[in-house]
Amino acid sequence: MEKVILKIEGMSCSACSNRIEKYLNKQEGVTASVNLVMAEALIEYDEEKVSLSDLDRFIEEAGYKSLGVYNEKEEEKKDNSKLYLIIFLILIIILMYVSMSHMLKLPVIPFLHMIKHPINYGVSLLILSIPFLIYGFDIIKSGITKLLHKSPNMDSLVTLGVLSSFIYSFINLILIITGKNEMVESLYFESSTMIIYFIKLGRFIDKKSKEKTKEAIKELVKITPENALLKIGDEEKKVTIDEVKKGDILICKPGMKIAVDGKVIKGETHIDESFITGESKLNKKEKNDKVIAGSINIDGYIEYKAEKIGKDSTISEIVRLVVEATNTKAPIGKLADKVSGYFVPGIIIIALLTFIIYLIIGKTFNDSIISFVTVLVVACPCALGLATPLAIVVSEGKMAKEGILIKTSETLENAHKIDTIIFDKTGTLTYGTPKISEVNNYSNYSEKELIKKVASLENNSTHPIAIAFKNYVKDEKIKLGKIEKFIEIPGIGLQGIVDGKELVVGNSKLLKKLNIKSEYQEKEKELSEFGSIIYVVESKKIIGLIGIRDIIRENAKVTISKLKKLNLKIVMLSGDNEITAKSIGKSLEIDEIVSNCMPQDKEKYIKNLKSKGHIIMMVGDGINDAPSLASSDIALSVDSASDIAANSSDVILLNGDLSKILNLLKTSKKTIKIIKQNLFWAFFYNMCMIPIAIGVLSPLGIKISPMMASLFMTISSLTVVFNSLRLRK
Repeated sequence: MEKVILKIEGMSCSACSNRIEKYLNKQEGVTASVNLVMAEALIEYDEEKVSLSDLDRFIEEAGYKSLGVYNEKEEEKKDNSKLYLIIFLILIIILMYVSMSHMLKLPVIPFLHMIKHPINYGVSLLILSIPFLIYGFDIIKSGITKLLHKSPNMDSLVTLGVLSSFIYSFINLILIITGKNEMVESLYFESSTMIIYFIKLGRFIDKKSKEKTKEAIKELVKITPENALLKIGDEEKKVTIDEVKKGDILICKPGMKIAVDGKVIKGETHIDESFITGESKLNKKEKNDKVIAGSINIDGYIEYKAEKIGKDSTISEIVRLVVEATNTKAPIGKLADKVSGYFVPGIIIIALLTFIIYLIIGKTFNDSIISFVTVLVVACPCALGLATPLAIVVSEGKMAKEGILIKTSETLENAHKIDTIIFDKTGTLTYGTPKISEVNNYSNYSEKELIKKVASLENNSTHPIAIAFKNYVKDEKIKLGKIEKFIEIPGIGLQGIVDGKELVVGNSKLLKKLNIKSEYQEKEKELSEFGSIIYVVESKKIIGLIGIRDIIRENAKVTISKLKKLNLKIVMLSGDNEITAKSIGKSLEIDEIVSNCMPQDKEKYIKNLKSKGHIIMMVGDGINDAPSLASSDIALSVDSASDIAANSSDVILLNGDLSKILNLLKTSKKTIKIIKQNLFWAFFYNMCMIPIAIGVLSPLGIKISPMMASLFMTISSLTVVFNSLRLRK
């Protein structure tokens, strides 16, 4: 069986993705999952029975278009959607002013006066409306195509409403030109334009959310360098990654990235693999140790043998996991889309029956067509279509102001259902950067003076641990001391004269080099279990031990405590060793702690919980979290997250405040309540207005025209709008 991801064009709602998925799965040797958000289909097929061209044909037979195999490096076409929205908004304002200025008692344009110049008035509305038919041609084409394929969707009803309103108005305009000026009250061009514009606006917002997910894959591809240093004999040659072959000997110098997965054959160094392991500590690499493409060589020269290249590399595997996890369909039931399968054809049938029955009982053609249009206009699914997305957009705006960026509408629909929250450790529950955690001062200097001396030396270093001192000096506004005879001792530490006195700082190898016996072995053991140690030596005497470790985020403990009170299961997954992970986990009172997790392990853990019926929120950062973020029901990352994690997430905490998770859950619950109210009103409105539009109450003198129907449709939509705006409070 082969796997392929195909791009699909033309899907507008879940009814579309469901139709394609069902049609593909009916074919022999094909198993498919269609993702509406990504506009892709993840297909597993038997290559002996089905070819790629067959898959393209199946998609076209279902009424859609295949854009070919997904390519993560493919350049996106320039998108002018925002510009068009602005242009057509200006046109709508002009059109609405022309058509409604007399009703709103605004100054009327003299030569476009509705009563005095009905022909000018009608023709101007026609001219302003025609561009909207061109603008919404894709909606109209989709609606007609789905009708021809006997699978009407929301586009179909929108198309019928738009065309009926437009054609009816056009016919009345012809009558006005022939002298029947009274028909000027029966022009509804603005109704068709408003419908098209609001549909386009909704799709623009939705598209922008979808693009964020696609960016994750592009960023993953950029992790590995474009070039490598190939060793040929005693010489080195710069080559592109594509030129590297399995078995080649490559060189990596300090500051360079590892080009491909391989094994060290010469030299030793410290490697930053935090992007893949999530562990903040540097990993020492020497002969026969494995190195991963994209990791950074910190301080040594190594030669390594290429073992995994191209699609077999660790990064390529992560790309595959993210793409497949993103395309694994979640059973998200959207009521409006489900109902549209019955609602749309039902309304069409009702409108046609109304037209036919009116003719049968002796009504004029004009009365019959008016009733037909009235039913379609009054039942136009604007309120139904706005019920869910509008509430979500309002909530997303509110959340953004609070520093919570929400990318997908499904997030707010599902957040209140979460029963398990899984936290990554490094960079999520902790800040992810080394900080001074403890200072043991054995000198006559004050603690601040001791740190100043060490920071003065560290300020000249590019080692990651130096960041802790640089940040401390910056935060405390400490003025650094004068440095002379600065020396960097490779793999050990730093040496120099600080303010006239010689000082040496470094790791445990420093004591061996200086032949110093430590008196503080218990303290050393304690510090080394949970982080790194900086030994401070002056005159061959240890004058200080400084602990460097990752620090727990502010509000983390309080947030976890409150989440547990909501009966949520809290789990911590970490790439760190067991001792470090348990130390952090226990201090935060997390019940379940899993250490030594690679990206695949995190993803498997989440999939296992999901298979047992749990609904998961994954909170993480770092590229190593990308597959697990994509596999979870809701993916959340903090502000310090790498671009990959951020773009693989449904939610980003822009200020890194974990307590905002509580706001998200609370807002989700409120949003669902508003959505249910909106849907109730949308259905209740149709239940009341469709019978009136048909003429059931005409014996009582209650009957509406298409103009009134358009007004009631607008009122229905406004009710949904104002109800949704309550979420801003």
